[in-house]
Amino acid sequence: QVQLVESGGGLVQPGGSLRLSCAASGISFSINNMGWYRQAPGKEREAVARISRAGVTNIADPVKGRFTISRDNAKKMVDLQMNNLTPEDTAVYYCKSEGPVYAWGQGIQVTVSS
Repeated sequence: QVQLVESGGGLVQPGGSLRLSCAASGISFSINNMGWYRQAPGKEREAVARISRAGVTNIADPVKGRFTISRDNAKKMVDLQMNNLTPEDTAVYYCKSEGPVYAWGQGIQVTVSS
């Protein structure tokens, strides 16, 4: 059974940083493309950052220069480092396996507020 479990969310002040982690189990992690998505209240879910099985990254324009994605195949984890956070980054963040196995994590709340 595929499981993706996010951790590291919470409340942070504007300008602060958070690091989200996603621990995968039940999949051959190293051959899967991985991604982080987010969904703010009243908005559609959107891709934030993606990393291929080869380690090629793609960062969405709204967070480019502030967010980075990385993966550790030995630990079966994918991380999202978020810097210089703004209230507009407030959302539920989801980890996703993007092939050959497709699966979502349960999501974790990130709130940026003073």
